[in-house]
Amino acid sequence: MTDDATSSGWFEDVDPDDLSGARDAIEHGMSESPADWPARAVEAGFADDEDDYYDKLHEATIAATREEVRERERSDDQQLKHSIRAMNDCERTANELAERVAEWAGTRFSDAGTGVEYARELATREPSDPLERRLIALARRVADLTDESAALRRHVEATAPDVAPNLSALAGPVLAARLISLAGGLEALAKKPSGTVQVLGAEDALFAHLQGSAPSPKHGVIYTHEYVSGTDPHERGSAARALAGKLTIAARIDHYSGDRRPELDAELDERIAAIRSRGGQ
Repeated sequence: MTDDATSSGWFEDVDPDDLSGARDAIEHGMSESPADWPARAVEAGFADDEDDYYDKLHEATIAATREEVRERERSDDQQLKHSIRAMNDCERTANELAERVAEWAGTRFSDAGTGVEYARELATREPSDPLERRLIALARRVADLTDESAALRRHVEATAPDVAPNLSALAGPVLAARLISLAGGLEALAKKPSGTVQVLGAEDALFAHLQGSAPSPKHGVIYTHEYVSGTDPHERGSAARALAGKLTIAARIDHYSGDRRPELDAELDERIAAIRSRGGQ
């Protein structure tokens, strides 16, 4: 859009009934200064009157927003977020159902066991009556969910390095995906301070601390990283801060440039080694 007197604005050359074209004009148009756009729209024949102009503008902006949201949800980091959440759901549900299978099987079989592996074993049996058929069918659901969780994990491990190469290198693909999921996306993670990244996944403990009923959490989901869990308890806070700091930098590089920076790995290794040396590790 230009700002000369003959310009019709964003609606120039747009069919009033072409919502897609209006959306594109709204997304890509620009003007150097304000103008009486409703009057120009009427003069250009785009709108019947001022109210009609604003109705068309409203429809175009809503359509543009919907399309932007749709494209955002289809982005690689959002697909990774859904993958890791689905993996977690499958794993959690499988474990819960495995407990139900074990409890039920204990009333039917003298050799009943526990856990997912027992459910997988039970799933191979042939039922002797309709009730056992339902129990064994439930055990097969456990096995299927466990297999699906494993398949989703392989998918996350294969795709996370493409979405966030530096974050995946430092955290590992699964933890990287979990951090992206907890933050709501790679861009959201990149914008968070390292102190927030450090406690992602420990929201309940953080809220309890803010209410004065618990100490401040030293780490959230990053505890699963060997550099935190494998460090002396007295130095874990320092290790968590060091790791969170580098993960934050990695997320920002991945989002804003996407190039791989191997020096981050070496810097983190050196920092953790120095921290562990204080604890005699």
